[in-house]
Amino acid sequence: MTNTMTTAEAVLATLIAHGLDTVYALPGVQNDPLFDALFKASDRLATVHTRHEQGAAYMALGAALATGRPQAYAVVPGPGLLNSAAALLTAYSMNAPVLALVGEIPASAIGRRFGHLHEMRDQSGILARLVDFTARIRAPDEAPRLVAEAMAAMARGRPGPAALECPMDVWGRAGPVEPAGPLAPAAPALDEDAILAAAKRLGAAKRPLIICGGGAQDASPEVTALSRMLQAPVCVGFRRGQGVLDSRDPLSVTLPLGRELWGEADVVLAVGTRLFFPLTQWGIDDDLTIIRIDADPEEPGRIAPPAVSLIGDAAPILRRLVDVLARHNAKRSSRREELVERQARWRKRMSKLAPQIGFLEAIRAALPEDGIFVDEVTQVGFTARLLLPVYKPRTFLSPGYQDNLGWGYATALGAQHARRDVPVLSINGDGGFLYTANELATAMRHRIPLTAVVFADGAFGNVRRIQEEHYGNRLIASDLANPDFVKFAESFGAAGERVRDPAGLEAALSRAFARRDTPTLIEVPVGPMPSPWEFILMPKVRGR
Repeated sequence: MTNTMTTAEAVLATLIAHGLDTVYALPGVQNDPLFDALFKASDRLATVHTRHEQGAAYMALGAALATGRPQAYAVVPGPGLLNSAAALLTAYSMNAPVLALVGEIPASAIGRRFGHLHEMRDQSGILARLVDFTARIRAPDEAPRLVAEAMAAMARGRPGPAALECPMDVWGRAGPVEPAGPLAPAAPALDEDAILAAAKRLGAAKRPLIICGGGAQDASPEVTALSRMLQAPVCVGFRRGQGVLDSRDPLSVTLPLGRELWGEADVVLAVGTRLFFPLTQWGIDDDLTIIRIDADPEEPGRIAPPAVSLIGDAAPILRRLVDVLARHNAKRSSRREELVERQARWRKRMSKLAPQIGFLEAIRAALPEDGIFVDEVTQVGFTARLLLPVYKPRTFLSPGYQDNLGWGYATALGAQHARRDVPVLSINGDGGFLYTANELATAMRHRIPLTAVVFADGAFGNVRRIQEEHYGNRLIASDLANPDFVKFAESFGAAGERVRDPAGLEAALSRAFARRDTPTLIEVPVGPMPSPWEFILMPKVRGR
């Protein structure tokens, strides 16, 4: 049924038809008609306004990662877009379905360099380098189709962000609009020959190993079933595979033991991972057969061509692989006792990280099994990737290969907004936290009960350690001047606490998680912590 709508109204109606219920946004003159339309649609679509464009984009990213569903944010052109670009880049690296709605100068002036407010030379070209799909809306009747195409593009193949531009004089333009619902995705046909080849190789393997990345987050039951059939350890990687296999399962292993098992394996099944760490750091030789499952057909051969490549969504491919493997799988003994002993050995070796481990044990004791942990580029965060038990998918959010300092607080805020049913914990160093600490105002304005911990050592700790160890202790640009973080929180009206040890942290977290309408900030003063890097950047264990 055709209706008369403004372009902005048509965009929002199409977002609602696709199941979105929130837009994270910061207003500005180029988007005034969009915000008028948001006001009119407020009974169906919430607007969460932030204090900085990067906050809006990171919140959309956190909501997408925590739910697995598309999320949208809106910013003005030029500085607004650029302020949000780090989050959009991170969404690309993490395969997160984040839709950027970006304003533009008047349509007739684009590309003419008149000097309009927020004018940018070739904004479309910049967006095209940050996302896989971008388009400019030129009229109301184009809006539903372009939104639907953007939503479909974010779900097709490897997931990722998209962007739509709209000139300021087009947002408010009215005209006849034909609604557009979700485009039916074309499910790729399963490659039965490749599945059979994979099943035969895995079934005959003596020492199979499974490595999972972010692309396996929605295939946890299938990975678990396959792991048990093969008695194959599952290396959940360093960042994005955490939680695919419950950490309490003896077959679930993290990075150091995963590297050791890589050196012993004869067949590796890589699920939704770029496999960058193993292939570039741990080495490869002719005695290792690699089978890859990836949504992107260009990915498997990027570093080293696999023996078998399966392209598509991991869950249906793995379900079919489990079925076929049943006819080809060798009889296998349990590896439970072996892996329990080997993991205990690695935990003993990593006990030198005792300061971080103590805090992580306190966090795990207080955070419910389905609570969401959002890490940061900080010493406790690095160690969490090695040693924090993770029980469920999408409960450990880590920034992927961008690994960008300062992503954590605003991203966690979006995760908590989207998942108010569970506690979300943001851990930070004092360096990274102040990147988006202003969004405490957003947490208060929208009553988002996020709990954040700031481990404050007065320095960019990693930078300082590198300068101490590799540059003759010539320290530069690594020391920090900090506020009193408790008073900082309280100045916004949030709850603030200061604790000094793991026991104090566990108690403070329990109090914080019990508050369901107020954000909390917990400061933990710390000194220098032992380096985790010997357990992360380990030498190769195979030939080339």
